[in-house]
Amino acid sequence: MALVQDAGRFGCRHLGVTQGGALDWISLGWANWLLGNAPDAAGIEIAIGGLALKAERTLRLAIAGADLGATRDGEPLAANGSFTLEQGQVLAFDQPRAGLRAYLALPGGIDAAPFMGSLSTVAREQLGGLDGRGSAIQVGDRLVAASSTPQRGEPLRELPSLCAMPTDEAVLELVTGAQIAHFDGASLFAAFNQPWQVDSRADRMGVRLTGPVLRCQAGGMVSEGIPLGAVQVPPDGQPIILLNDRQTIGGYPRLGALSPIACARLGQCAPGTTIRLSPVTPHQARTRYLRQLARWR
Repeated sequence: MALVQDAGRFGCRHLGVTQGGALDWISLGWANWLLGNAPDAAGIEIAIGGLALKAERTLRLAIAGADLGATRDGEPLAANGSFTLEQGQVLAFDQPRAGLRAYLALPGGIDAAPFMGSLSTVAREQLGGLDGRGSAIQVGDRLVAASSTPQRGEPLRELPSLCAMPTDEAVLELVTGAQIAHFDGASLFAAFNQPWQVDSRADRMGVRLTGPVLRCQAGGMVSEGIPLGAVQVPPDGQPIILLNDRQTIGGYPRLGALSPIACARLGQCAPGTTIRLSPVTPHQARTRYLRQLARWR
């Protein structure tokens, strides 16, 4: 599936409108950086592969993120770099070799009408995308670059470690908080010292983890706002990490929330990937987030 995504919608969750945006915002940022775009410019999020695009004119493009076996007229392309697609050539994405989602950037971003300040596609709410109704990119759709020429055309010589694709195991930083004090000691020890597996029940709304059963002693809860990366624990004791297309409120107890960097990494984790949770302070998470933003300046 291929979706138009940017940084997402903000300032509207009190209206019940979710965030949307690129799951791996770091890879989208690097793809945009390669062309001199703003890091949050709209690009194409390509999940799993199976996309083919034909150029109507010659233009410079960039891809970053997962290695989906991208080719230009059948010739392999590097998983992270900028390149020229000549008029009539076909850019195709096959299937995952490392990671799940690749990001395609066009000069200046994508020329389309934003809704609530964003082009991000949220299929469940029928918002954003090329048609403004939350549709994935379909056969016959036309992508138009917002600028005729890129501001930069340099290849990315070395992929930063923070953007490297998870393989068999990923360590995800979690800012503790919310109802964490209501979990018993054995559950907290297990949460941060035992491995978790990414379940097959995973999408842009959230990712289920399987592993030790966590027990919370909190009673009934009033639903409250849910941040990006919130780690909810339903009655079965198996955590659900809520992502960009999550609901805006929820009533399950939470251990806290993943850091922005960890959310991006989780967006590239295939079912079966081993996950380990690592507690961090808000200051540590913020420092690493700002450090990533500074790399694009």
